[in-house]
Amino acid sequence: MSGEHASRQLIDDYARGDATMAADTVWALEAHLETCALCRSHLAACVATEAPGIAALVDTVRAGLEPQLDAAVRAPSRRHRPRWVAAWLTPVMAPWLAMTVLVTLMALLLDAVARPMFLGGVSPVLAIAPVLPLCGVAASWSRGLDPAHELTASTARAGLPLLLRRTAAVLVVVLPALLVEGWLTGTMTAAQWLLPSLAFTSTALALGSVVGVTRAATGLVGTWGVVVVLAGATDHGPVDLERVLQPDQLPAWGLFLALGIGAVIARRNAYSTL
Repeated sequence: MSGEHASRQLIDDYARGDATMAADTVWALEAHLETCALCRSHLAACVATEAPGIAALVDTVRAGLEPQLDAAVRAPSRRHRPRWVAAWLTPVMAPWLAMTVLVTLMALLLDAVARPMFLGGVSPVLAIAPVLPLCGVAASWSRGLDPAHELTASTARAGLPLLLRRTAAVLVVVLPALLVEGWLTGTMTAAQWLLPSLAFTSTALALGSVVGVTRAATGLVGTWGVVVVLAGATDHGPVDLERVLQPDQLPAWGLFLALGIGAVIARRNAYSTL
């Protein structure tokens, strides 16, 4: 890349399908071509000269499709969605986010009617708060839940930036709901669950570069579930849940968060192949 446009040599190599081009260079060029009409025109000219076979194939396909396109019935217009919605959310995320908020409401109801019978009096909202955002994070980048996952993952703007935007969208919905419910129950402060939630989220993203985001989030939720069960095994269980989430444990959770962020940064190039 030179200045505000791609160099002619770079476009020539891309048009020829040069296999020696670095993956991050191809990604940057494709992202630039999306918004630069001048470079797209240069690419079209290069394809005609550097890859005449591709140009001939495109012309053949166009000649075959034009009669069908002229005769095709226009599809009914869909409700307009702002462009930023597609950049931050997927259609499948809405029901999962709604379900996540519903889980918090159920925990709030359980807190009101049956707290003494739950984990020796520990607030159910506090028990689920650290890992609740992981439900939405798992759905935000799930191959099985999103029918357009492969199409999205193959675009030039896929990778860590898109994953972070979707994760941020989940946190914007879930964290305020937990904040309100913590205030309603009066038994937990933001210091008890906010940093652990962010730590679990960063760790899920870090592990996601190795095993996939959905598997990583599911594994962390399962691990925390074991901790919760052990905490409620007896009146004085082997794990003191309230002790784990006390404000004096914030340095440990902060280290947990820092390690997760560091791993995400170190493996940032791996997310383009999720």
